[in-house]
Amino acid sequence: MWQDMGPDKKKMEALEKKMATLGIQREDINEKFIKASGRGGQKVNKTSSAVFLSHEKTGLSVKVDKHRSQHLNRFLALRSLVDKIEARMTGRNDRETEQFEKIRKQKQKRKKRSRQKLSTDKPDNN
Repeated sequence: MWQDMGPDKKKMEALEKKMATLGIQREDINEKFIKASGRGGQKVNKTSSAVFLSHEKTGLSVKVDKHRSQHLNRFLALRSLVDKIEARMTGRNDRETEQFEKIRKQKQKRKKRSRQKLSTDKPDNN
């Protein structure tokens, strides 16, 4: 039962194929296992389940500690790193950057609206 915790073979094969089409070699990726932080209790505190990957050629790096399983975190980190590398090669933003930009724009809109509201609500002291 516990052996099935990682990603299935189809997902791994798809990721390997994507890496091959982008020309990403496993040798170019530095892998480090570190202790995770946050939720998970004693399991997280005692084991090195977080994965830190860095790609030598592009200088991009990723840290994943979403799950208690090192195997699953390793797959998620590799997938995230490949997405970042692909985004840099194609010139488009990756999912994380797009989400960040969306939130930034929403915050700017809110800030602008609150400033307008505050400037119209102020009574004159004359």
